[in-house]
Amino acid sequence: MCSTGNNAELQPSASDPALILELKTRRPLSLEGRPGCETWSVDFSPDGAWFAWSMGHGIVWVVAWPLDSEEGLKEDIDRGDKSFSCGQPVWGLAFGPRPPKNTDASCPVKREKKGLKNSTLLLATGLESGVIKIWNVLTGDAVFDLYGHEGVVRNLVFPQNGSLTLVSSSRDKTLRIWDLTHKGKKVQVLSGHKDWVSSCCVSSDCSMIASVGRFDRMVCLWSLRSYTFIRKLSGGTQKTLYLLSSCDFSPDGALLATAAFSGSSWWIDLWDPYTAEKLATLADYFEDYGQKISAIQFSPNGLHLAIVTDDRPLRIWEPGEKGMVMQTKSDLRSNGLCCNYHPGGGVVATGTRDGYVRFWRASRTVPSLSHLCRFTIRYSVSTYQMEPLPLPKRILEYLTYRNIPDHLRTCCSSDDEWET
Repeated sequence: MCSTGNNAELQPSASDPALILELKTRRPLSLEGRPGCETWSVDFSPDGAWFAWSMGHGIVWVVAWPLDSEEGLKEDIDRGDKSFSCGQPVWGLAFGPRPPKNTDASCPVKREKKGLKNSTLLLATGLESGVIKIWNVLTGDAVFDLYGHEGVVRNLVFPQNGSLTLVSSSRDKTLRIWDLTHKGKKVQVLSGHKDWVSSCCVSSDCSMIASVGRFDRMVCLWSLRSYTFIRKLSGGTQKTLYLLSSCDFSPDGALLATAAFSGSSWWIDLWDPYTAEKLATLADYFEDYGQKISAIQFSPNGLHLAIVTDDRPLRIWEPGEKGMVMQTKSDLRSNGLCCNYHPGGGVVATGTRDGYVRFWRASRTVPSLSHLCRFTIRYSVSTYQMEPLPLPKRILEYLTYRNIPDHLRTCCSSDDEWET
């Protein structure tokens, strides 16, 4: 079904030192390059033991991670490769439920009901018709289907509290929140976008959902607790006409990154989701090339932001100090569509329009003590709760991410693969 490239640690590549390996589909030549073979979505399981890949033509491939591990393949038959035939193009997928990070009462875990357990490893796949298929990864069985969306299901997210809740966004202009303990029969519909909802994400404390509308130019925040609209984010860089493609919360929930396009220019905005303040804009860096940003994602430690574009397989940006930490060489064949960090960090998976997946070695920078403190505090304390505290201005700016250096707000382009 697929073939793997060489492991970069064994046979380093002079042209792409960050490339670890590549997966390619073994499809007939008559299907190569034709619509339907795109890799629209990739994901790692919450424990990092599985990797899922929408490999085109309605097929999702799930493999044990790491791919070069022989232990799972020899000793545990359930850890072998699995193929799920969905019958339609798969635009979005997500593993769940995600195990809880803490026992905070504000982020409750729903109890097991009707045989579907929180410990069950599920895979949700969003199809072109609007149907969402739920699979049991370990058995390979289809559990049930979710009906309601009337357009392509573009994005799927399981909140990080381990509950059997699934958030979906669609081209039918809505988001839906499904309760899988009731097989999706209990569903909340969030309406307000005027056109396609191209991406959605959930904050780490499970309180907010962010969504971006591709053509209506709206960045919306919703309450995951009351299922109501909170606010729309706007302001900052002025563009006459623009589209929105992707969004992601930082792991501590204190930042929201959004990617936007206008004419031949793309940029990334960083927002404070609590105050609706725009903290910084990564602009101009992409203007000379006119490429499209397809996806962005924060690293698990919150230090870096992965960026996938049409002309380069991967860029990694550090909002705090250095700016662009890594960028692969220009590759007009990359046509990047999606990206996803391994939950343990160190690896980023990217998918292409040609139906391939590449795995890249990402920075394993050890967080500073100050960042760890900020990360811990902001995970449970909002900006509104921070601002009244009797703290020195410099510390307050750091804790609220208002200290991003001015030279990073408008970055200059560089062809360097690695910057120190």
